[in-house]
Amino acid sequence: MDNPCIVIATFAPKPGQYDAVKAVLQDAIPDVHREEGCELYALHEEVEGMLVLVEKWATRELWQAHLELEPVARIQSGLEGLLARDVEVREMYGVANSSYPGSL
Repeated sequence: MDNPCIVIATFAPKPGQYDAVKAVLQDAIPDVHREEGCELYALHEEVEGMLVLVEKWATRELWQAHLELEPVARIQSGLEGLLARDVEVREMYGVANSSYPGSL
């Protein structure tokens, strides 16, 4: 796909591990921002205790390449044992709407 790839990754820290999970994710952000195709990689705190990364990649291929790079490996190893469940990853693409000029 050639349109931008939007990814929402939700992290559920185990009780007492919120700050540790947040630190692991924050540590990788500057390196991910330097990756080819990264247009947005922003950490958000959800009101119910989750941490959410909102990502925008120029293409799906560049997002897939990102998954094989060192910052992701560092996140995965740093989060080992800190999460209550697997990371939920949602991949999505904009839907064109010809009646609205701001759409794709």
